[in-house]
This record gives sequence, structure tokens and C-alpha cells, in this order.
Amino acid sequence: MKMLLGCSLCLLLLLSCLSKPAESRTVHLDSCSVKVHTHELRKYYSTIRSDVVAGDSEIGVKLLDRSLIKGVQEGQTCCFMHLVLRFYVERVFNNYASTEPQQQRSSSALANAFVSIRRDIHKCHCQCGEETQRKIDSLHAEFIKLQISQAAQKAMGELDTVLEWLEGLEKEN
Repeated sequence: MKMLLGCSLCLLLLLSCLSKPAESRTVHLDSCSVKVHTHELRKYYSTIRSDVVAGDSEIGVKLLDRSLIKGVQEGQTCCFMHLVLRFYVERVFNNYASTEPQQQRSSSALANAFVSIRRDIHKCHCQCGEETQRKIDSLHAEFIKLQISQAAQKAMGELDTVLEWLEGLEKEN
């Protein structure tokens, strides 16, 4: 019995050493910084990615092109991030539907994380330039050209682009 208890304790100790605590990273947005758990965002997104990409029937349409994100003007990162998060929270997550419970949980976790990041960015008081607003307006224009569930599916599939951009802005704490 003592041997079994000793082995169990050793196993628990080993498992606790192997599991990483949730690391936050600081994302720098112009004169403001926010904490983001990008590894958790990736984990949740990886759960749904293959299905949202496979379910995208609008192959020729691109909502969130990498060039759109890479072309964000200096001093507009905070604003662009705020507007992209608002787009996902208000339009995409509200209209994305999955029949799989695990995917529903993952998309809900992503939505909650985006709401939290958005709340933190709101404290930054970002100033938006015309060019940044035009970029987001073009994103909305492409989104509304599609049927709402297809548009949400498309935007979920392109979430990878947003996550890559976030990872490029972060510094480890």
C-alpha cells in the first residue's frame, strides 16, 4: 500500500512539473500594452480550425487578407486591433454555429477571450485614422456580401491570420 501511495505521489509531482502555467504575453499596441494568452487562443482555434476551413464554401472570397494586416500604419495598431476584435465579437462569433459540443465550447472560449482583450484595449483610448477605418470598412463590406452563416464560417477560418499577427506583436513576460 505504501509503495502504491509513493508511486502515486511521484506521478502527481511529475505531472505537475510537466504542466505549464498559463503564460500571458504582452502585446504592444502603439503607446499601450495588453496581456494576451495567445497559446490558449491557438489551442481553442486548433480545435475548430480544420472544420471551419473545410466548411468554407466561398473559396474565392478573402475577408481578412494578410496584406490588410501587414499594411497597418504606424500608430494605428491599437485602433486596428480594437476594430478587428469588435468585428469578431459583434459579427463573427454571434453568427458562427457548430453542431459539435467541443467546437461550441472552443468558439465560446475564443469569443470570451476576445471580449476580455477588447475590454483591456478599450482602456487604451486608441485614436483611429481614416485609412484604418477604411480597411475595417472593406472587411465589413466583404462580410455582408456573403450569406451570414457563410460569412461567419469564412471569418472563423481566417482567424489564423489574426492570431499570427497577434503573435508577431507580443513579447514574453
